[in-house]
Amino acid sequence: MGIRIKLALMVVFLAAQFLAAQNEMFNGSLAADTKTAFESYTEISKINVMPVQGSKKSVVLAGLLSLLLPGAGEFYAGDYLKAAAFIALEAAIVTTAIVYDNKGDKQTEIFENYADENWSVVRYAEWLNTYHNAQIPIDPDATLPSWERVDWNVLNSFEDGSHKLPRHGNQQYYELIGKYWQYSAGWNDYTSGINNTELSPNYRSYSGMRGEANELYNVASKAVIGIYINHFLSLLDAVWSAVSYNKDIAVTTRLRTEQFANKVEFVPTVNIRFNF
Repeated sequence: MGIRIKLALMVVFLAAQFLAAQNEMFNGSLAADTKTAFESYTEISKINVMPVQGSKKSVVLAGLLSLLLPGAGEFYAGDYLKAAAFIALEAAIVTTAIVYDNKGDKQTEIFENYADENWSVVRYAEWLNTYHNAQIPIDPDATLPSWERVDWNVLNSFEDGSHKLPRHGNQQYYELIGKYWQYSAGWNDYTSGINNTELSPNYRSYSGMRGEANELYNVASKAVIGIYINHFLSLLDAVWSAVSYNKDIAVTTRLRTEQFANKVEFVPTVNIRFNF
């Protein structure tokens, strides 16, 4: 009870002080009080606050990011769904290229080993000596690999077909012996004599092995092309995403000034504009 009385007395005291201050400034006359208020008003100059534009996305940067890593430009432009799609596609294509290139290498190793075991340049040279009057010297040391038992320059000089056999180990060496009938006599199951147009089973098997390797490499090559295409498409899409971001949403922030009788207040404002 005593506390309430003290609070009431304090309110009365403060009100009395406020009225006394008002009475010192105003005397109750409308004309005089208006004049006093007008004379006491001091205009405060407005403070110009420059608006701050919302952050825009660099079209060039978005394009460069996606050129380096598909999806990066879209992520920068805020299009996270497309970013994830391009990154996932890139990972899938790169994985395909690596996997099929490795498969092609393994298959190449298989058919090259098969060729070394079943095709001999010595048998091919002997066939030329027998049926084409060639004079190719052959080392009689059977412990040496066949490709070390013949003089390759002499061998090539007696070849009258459409191709000259490259030296052993060359990619063209393994290609020609399984691609052109003129080399069919070098296979260990060849029995057709002078008629080398007849292809032996080993020749056909070897050709199939090479074909399988080529198909694997073709998949890897197409995947590599897909990588370039994915980078290019992502670049274009990232540029479009950045342009759309800058066009579809404009955010402007500023401090707006509000002037009252004897003070200026700053009111923060945010303007957001969507374009459809």
